[in-house]
Amino acid sequence: MRAANVAPTSDTSLDASGIGGHPRGLTTLFLTEFWERFSYYGMRAILILYMVAPAAGGGLEFTTERATYIYGLYTSSVYFTPIVGGWLADKFLGARRAVFWGVVVIALGHFSIALSSIGAWLFFGGMGLIALGTGLLKSNISTMVGALYSDDDRRRDGGFSIFYMGINLGSFSAPIVCGFLAQSDSFRGFLSGMGLAPESSWHWGFGAAGVGMVFGLIQ
Repeated sequence: MRAANVAPTSDTSLDASGIGGHPRGLTTLFLTEFWERFSYYGMRAILILYMVAPAAGGGLEFTTERATYIYGLYTSSVYFTPIVGGWLADKFLGARRAVFWGVVVIALGHFSIALSSIGAWLFFGGMGLIALGTGLLKSNISTMVGALYSDDDRRRDGGFSIFYMGINLGSFSAPIVCGFLAQSDSFRGFLSGMGLAPESSWHWGFGAAGVGMVFGLIQ
């Protein structure tokens, strides 16, 4: 992930090489947040469905009660861990490193779940990694957006509006893409035609969010 400036200087207000005449760092942070929201809402779209699906269909065959309990624990942890992530950034890492490592950990979490056919520990460990990575990223990335602008830069409000558009676009597109990969008959037919098990489509859905986070890391 290309470093965005995290401390305002007299020069940041002159940088207009990014989206809509905003600082270049806004483009990086916009795309990073897009893929983080894609990651989170992609997971949410298929997580319970995967857990309750029969084993013959590639699922874990959990009861609805167990699946919803795990889902609730996962989603609540994503909103709790930013408290820890913000503290780590303030005391040790700084915002830039916290966001970088947050992206890395989230991607590792998705790939762990994508490979969870090897063992259930990868599934639960992957969800833990995603929660930890989100805690590092969510509590610091907005701070980095604000730091791109000087206090008197009139573009600041517009910059945050663009940044939040990344959130909305990622949240909107994730269920469509991940849901298609996980449950579409046409994609399962494609996997069969490639000599792959069609029931592995769930793992392609989980993996897509991880690929997105890699894009967020390298762009």
